[in-house]
Amino acid sequence: MFTHRHLLGIEGLSQDDLLFLLETAETFREISEREVKKVPTLRGKTVVNLFYESSTRTRTSFEIAAKRLSADAVNISSSTSSATKGETLLDTARNLVAMRPSVIVIRHPSSGAPHLLARLVDCPVINAGDGTHEHPTQALLDAMTMRERKGQIGGLTVAIVGDILHSRVARSNIFLLTALGAKVRLVGPPTLLPPDFQRWGAEVHTNLRSGLAGADVVMALRLQHERQDRNFLPSVEGYARHFCITAAVLAEASPEVLVMHPGPMNRGIEIASDVADGAASVILDQVTNGVAVRMAILYLLTAQGKEMPEERHEPMREERLTKRRAVSR
Repeated sequence: MFTHRHLLGIEGLSQDDLLFLLETAETFREISEREVKKVPTLRGKTVVNLFYESSTRTRTSFEIAAKRLSADAVNISSSTSSATKGETLLDTARNLVAMRPSVIVIRHPSSGAPHLLARLVDCPVINAGDGTHEHPTQALLDAMTMRERKGQIGGLTVAIVGDILHSRVARSNIFLLTALGAKVRLVGPPTLLPPDFQRWGAEVHTNLRSGLAGADVVMALRLQHERQDRNFLPSVEGYARHFCITAAVLAEASPEVLVMHPGPMNRGIEIASDVADGAASVILDQVTNGVAVRMAILYLLTAQGKEMPEERHEPMREERLTKRRAVSR
């Protein structure tokens, strides 16, 4: 069982929590393969997507997930909300609560905004990315993709390359992957690596080839220009010369390496096009799995105690879960 009222981050979740979330998401993936991609599980529920930052992929994924579960999805962006008229997050929260939503999904440029919102409202809150803090659903869909292709997380070597300092994706992935037994490497220029990385239990490499050597998974990150308050790089061209994932440098990794990117991609800067579109790329699988992960989280936070969509989506039997967890650890 997932007993948490909100999903605000990966940090603080137990290994059993993470495995249960991933196993539940796997049961929802098949719904998106049906001819009629809809089940009545969340009929009558209202999902509010409150996005204070532009986001095509994440917001659309949450909207599709809600609609496939028959919930009503309402999208509010900062450009069309009362925030443009000076309304605070506190006032927005009070007004939303008055409309009785079933769950609020929030993306906000300030770290901790979802935690503040969770203290103000009486419905579940899902963090869809806050500042430079966490992006828990992205880490879960990344892990789901790795498990599909590799069978387990435990024992994998995952190289996360790029702007680690400003990346909420990197933080959530470090928490999740280390909790499930993966070895994590952070790879990037010294100016984009956090000074306190040692406490995260990850290796740090400032040379791309050594960072990728033998890696099972290579995850390129986007340069977070919008969160950089000063110049962290001499030039973007210089960054691309030393840290772009090209076919030549990818040869240093495992022959069965998976290539990932949370998007949106800057081709030729963070990742070469032939790598992004190549045989090792699972970038579009990440997008597909994002819908299943968000369906599972919406279900667990708003419909616990109710039956799963159909018999074949019932949670795995306990003995299967126990066996799967033993393999994943």
